Amino acid sequence: MRRAKPVLTEQELEIMKIIWRLGDVTVRQVYEEILKERKIAYTTVMTMMGILEEKKFLKKTRTEKAHVYRPAQAKSLVMSRMVKEFVERVFNGSAKPLLVHLVESEQVTPDELAELTALVKRSKA
Repeated sequence: MRRAKPVLTEQELEIMKIIWRLGDVTVRQVYEEILKERKIAYTTVMTMMGILEEKKFLKKTRTEKAHVYRPAQAKSLVMSRMVKEFVERVFNGSAKPLLVHLVESEQVTPDELAELTALVKRSKA
């Protein structure tokens, strides 16, 4: 069995976002959601959801007609680990270069910057 990884691949994250949004789902429901955006094989979705179960991101229960999957980990926890891993890998563990990059590249709006500033001030109090 595979060891749980702290991050998800792009395709795994796409599936998890659907499941976090919808709650308990079948493979068919996830497949139909992805089809709204792009073509994908049903078997690919089924395989990916099996991998997500192995990696402990999903839990599966059997009903009369199909397996039903639900998140095994909260979205906030998974996202937090992914951000931490990204900062470690790309910025050697320091979030400051990431924040500077976001501000300088204007990917943070003035309103978002004001919110972040207020958050920093509250955390120092």
